[in-house]
Amino acid sequence: MRRGAGLLALCLTLVATLLTACSDGEGEETVRLRVLASPDLAVLTPLLGDLLEETGVDLRLDTRADAETRPPDPDRHDLAWLSSDRYLRLTDTTAIRGVQRTSTMLSPVVVGLRPDVARKLRARVPGGRLTWADIADAAATGTVRFGMADPHHAGSGLAALVGVATAAAGTGAALRPEDVSCDRLRGFRSGQTLTADTGPALVESYAGHQDRADALITYESDLLALNATGRLDDPLEVVRPEDGMVLADFPLLLLNPARRAAYDKVVRWLRRDSVQRRIMRQTLRRPVNTTVTRDAPLREPLGNALFYPDRPAVVEALLADYGDPDRRTASQVVFLLDFSGSMRGARMAALREAFAGLSGADSSASGKFTRFYRGERLTVVRFGGRVLEERTVTVTGPQDLTSLAGTVARGGYGDATAVWSALDRGYRTAARELAADPDRSVSIVLMTDGENNAGLSYAEFVRRHQALPASVRAAVPTYPVHFGEADAGELRRAAQRTGGRMVEAAGSSLSESFKEIRGCH
Repeated sequence: MRRGAGLLALCLTLVATLLTACSDGEGEETVRLRVLASPDLAVLTPLLGDLLEETGVDLRLDTRADAETRPPDPDRHDLAWLSSDRYLRLTDTTAIRGVQRTSTMLSPVVVGLRPDVARKLRARVPGGRLTWADIADAAATGTVRFGMADPHHAGSGLAALVGVATAAAGTGAALRPEDVSCDRLRGFRSGQTLTADTGPALVESYAGHQDRADALITYESDLLALNATGRLDDPLEVVRPEDGMVLADFPLLLLNPARRAAYDKVVRWLRRDSVQRRIMRQTLRRPVNTTVTRDAPLREPLGNALFYPDRPAVVEALLADYGDPDRRTASQVVFLLDFSGSMRGARMAALREAFAGLSGADSSASGKFTRFYRGERLTVVRFGGRVLEERTVTVTGPQDLTSLAGTVARGGYGDATAVWSALDRGYRTAARELAADPDRSVSIVLMTDGENNAGLSYAEFVRRHQALPASVRAAVPTYPVHFGEADAGELRRAAQRTGGRMVEAAGSSLSESFKEIRGCH
């Protein structure tokens, strides 16, 4: 009996040992970890079996589209594996404050262009090295139609937005609130024809709708992987913008400190040179270990690493300006231009030069972000002692801008300056446009070099402005340009009343003044 009892005890011990080896407990042979993961990490699933076999750690990926924008819940997940944790660190510091993180691979956000479009753009640029400003300019003219993941959800989309906004700011440094207080990305956004909540969904959308876009803005790894599938009519040329890129480092985050030992095992395994090589070949992302030789497609230098914003207000402003990519509102600007006799000569030459710059003649980076763009509606009103001419175009191509330039180039000066009658005309035009399309964004630019000496008085303009529907008064700001002998006080009061602001042209060129307004209306 004692011998039988001994055998039974031995069997029970063996069963208990086997059950423990398969349990989820920390420190046992197999440890199962729940991992919140960006959809971009799903491509690593084939390697996780080897990780389990070699370390005893079983990673269960829970891929979610909002993984990079919603604070993780340590009660639901032990780890988080993201393409980037920068947004979370910036906007919700309590969620991952003090959390252990380890970079696992690298990939910059770049631009993939169809070869024919790439050739066309490179031919316009000295040296052929493209920048974010060049991409924005091509989007504004309709030369480039691009796909980009929604930056409200995807790290690649937000990184692209940071890259373009940094180029628009022209500082080369981390974006400041004043750099994004004026929306300079309207022309860039006008070229977006494809979007998705995640990078992988964007790639799939492009592969199935290649006629809808000729460029993709996403991770370098996504483009290389897509080219390798053979699904494209023309493989995309990978363009690494000369003015810098935002780099994703795919961090693994420890959310549950009780799982530290298992986390360390995973990190050590992922950072082995042999595993880094496998990750590189499986995902086409760059290894974080400098001891690993990169494969040929990944040997292109990264160049400038762009700074990610360090203030939540900057990211919030970028996302607010970006809006809903599936619902872009039309934009209209009404230009009220003084054609009184005092504008003859050098002043009129300066005005025409300013309009030529906005029409594409200004090849500077700032010029590319403030130019007229495809789909924008533009009205030019020439006035003297009365309205001399009004012309409206919707920009579909160079011919529309040529037509508008012709309106500005024509003579026909007035013998007086009816500033407030012209502004009243501008608001009647705006009211008509808003009645036809209530979602339209309308603003007015008023340029004059003299004091009002004809038509309505300022007080009468104010009375008429107050009589406008509230929807017009609230929605249409005026941006006066103070030039020559114009009354700065009255222009400033008009700007304040309408929600705009006055721009001083006395100390700078008209071109710079118009560009400043274009970045702020």
